[in-house]
Amino acid sequence: SSGDAIRVIRDLAANDLPRGYSYEWSGISREESSAGTQARLIFILSVVFVYFLLSAQYESYILPLAVLLSIPTGLLGVFLFINMAGIENNIYVQVGIIMLIGLLAKNAILIVQYAVARRRSGMDLVAAALEGSRLRLRPILMTSFAFIVGLLPLTWATGGSALGNRSIGTGAVGGMLTGVVLGVFIIPVLFVIFQALQEKVTGKPKSIIENYELKSE
Repeated sequence: SSGDAIRVIRDLAANDLPRGYSYEWSGISREESSAGTQARLIFILSVVFVYFLLSAQYESYILPLAVLLSIPTGLLGVFLFINMAGIENNIYVQVGIIMLIGLLAKNAILIVQYAVARRRSGMDLVAAALEGSRLRLRPILMTSFAFIVGLLPLTWATGGSALGNRSIGTGAVGGMLTGVVLGVFIIPVLFVIFQALQEKVTGKPKSIIENYELKSE
């Protein structure tokens, strides 16, 4: 691959070039060689951006962690599937990872949003998490598997641009598959953990307190 060629040239230049000589990349090779640091920066900025948006939506700096910490379930699938397919972590895979962050965060947001609404209406914490997961399970499965099926042709691509197509398709399919399968179990658990932490800081919702007072009377 082009990444292997770049590494070989760097090794040869470091060992064999005479003193005073250097080399420079141009075109696509120049972009690929500089993409490593750019990809890390884009990844960090995308996570930070999602975090602040969720903080504004939930009016909390703790609860968004339930969404963000569910994303690694999809990243696990990305690297698992590209390793099985013999694909390196190239720029196409990294573009797919950025796309997956948004899609997996969307699934987690749907579950957490409904769980928060149920909790604020007075439902028990664990019951609210399970109810949110149950209500959004079918829409999440339908949209996610439609996305996976739509990407399958990319994983079988042939021709001149096959490597790029297979990189995006394989990484995105693997990430979405593991993200959905594991996420529907992990997201409710994360919600219970971080909602409990949030309530220790700000107190329980007013509806919970009012229901408790009515029962005590």
